[in-house]
Amino acid sequence: MSVPVNPTPRNAIKSILNYQWIVVNISFFLFLAFLAVLYIANGHLTDKTIRKINATQKDLKELQFEYKTLKTDLMRRSRAVEVENKVAPYGLVVAKEMPIRIQLEKKLNTPAK
Repeated sequence: MSVPVNPTPRNAIKSILNYQWIVVNISFFLFLAFLAVLYIANGHLTDKTIRKINATQKDLKELQFEYKTLKTDLMRRSRAVEVENKVAPYGLVVAKEMPIRIQLEKKLNTPAK
């Protein structure tokens, strides 16, 4: 009667990882390596895109702040009192009376020369 021999874990690993098995499955290993490279490249591309988005958001906030500042300044400068004060040194003043409208007479059937 023979006693069954239990292979040690080391022998089991050796039997799986022999050269013939590796050569037979080389295409699978290359596929796994290709997937790993794609995964790493995707991570780098994602990080780069996130950095661009954050920079664009920062620029947008700065432009919004500048727009609001300029709009407020324009509204302040376009008030009637501000306009009067700016044109006063040039001798322009606001008229106190209403303007007079001059009506032109229509010429009827003038002969062409």
